[in-house]
Amino acid sequence: MNNLISLREWDPCLISEVILLAKNIKENSQAYSQKMVGRSLLMIFEKPSLRTRLSFEAGMTQMGGHAIYYHVGSSPMGSGKESISDSIKVASRYVDIIMARLFNHKDLVEMANYSSVPVINALTDDSHPCQIMADLLTITEKKGNLKNLKLSYFGDGFNNVTHSLMIGGTKMGMDVFVSTPSDKKYLPREDVIKDCIKYSKLSGGSITITDNLEEAASDADIIYTDSWMSYHIPKQDEKKRIGDLMPFQVNQKLLSLANSNVIFMNCLPASRGYEQTSEVIDGNNSIVFDQAENRLHAQKAIMHKLLELK
Repeated sequence: MNNLISLREWDPCLISEVILLAKNIKENSQAYSQKMVGRSLLMIFEKPSLRTRLSFEAGMTQMGGHAIYYHVGSSPMGSGKESISDSIKVASRYVDIIMARLFNHKDLVEMANYSSVPVINALTDDSHPCQIMADLLTITEKKGNLKNLKLSYFGDGFNNVTHSLMIGGTKMGMDVFVSTPSDKKYLPREDVIKDCIKYSKLSGGSITITDNLEEAASDADIIYTDSWMSYHIPKQDEKKRIGDLMPFQVNQKLLSLANSNVIFMNCLPASRGYEQTSEVIDGNNSIVFDQAENRLHAQKAIMHKLLELK
């Protein structure tokens, strides 16, 4: 069964194919308006969502299909009255494709193991591959390519978006820098770093983890940040995190160290005055809303490709 669980399982050729398909769908949406007629997408949500639900539901509708929103909090699966395996065995007899936005990655893997239809990771504590596919599409649009570009991430490195960005970037031959405090709780996972070193050797890219802001920002083609307060952060830890991460805020001074045509990205939601200043996110280098729009086109392409491969 072909799924999108993590970009670890997708080779660079497949990533490139889906990016190209997403560009075609975006430019010729009418040609794809009947591709999902008679097909249904089940959207399983455990974590809150804005962009994920809207983009998947709109995408399936725009291709002629139907999307079903299902929140596990009010379901037998969420209450523990029915196992994930039994729930998914049944659900996959009703629908053609499933996406899930969950807290625990192991639950998504279990879904994929028992599903008879493709399963898409719409975010877990491990990774967020759909976001990174949209990001790679956006960078390709703005820069014309991916290989040999310098992408520098600033902020919390122990983060599902950061991990997926590292994997996707190094697989596609980018020079990925993660600039984060040296405290272990902010550093990317060791297994992800090791994987990215391996991917870089194959692609010609590189991975660098550093607390040196200038090293990461200098000559960057893309500067990326994400919320300092992910859903799992306890309220009592917020003040300490802000103090630790404020030196890694993306502001105009940091942006000035990058290439003059640098693009600024944030997967949203954004908190102005924290991970970036208002001047940066609302400035001429910011492409955050183009990036957000591309969630729609990338996810259309992912669904189309997985059902084609099935």
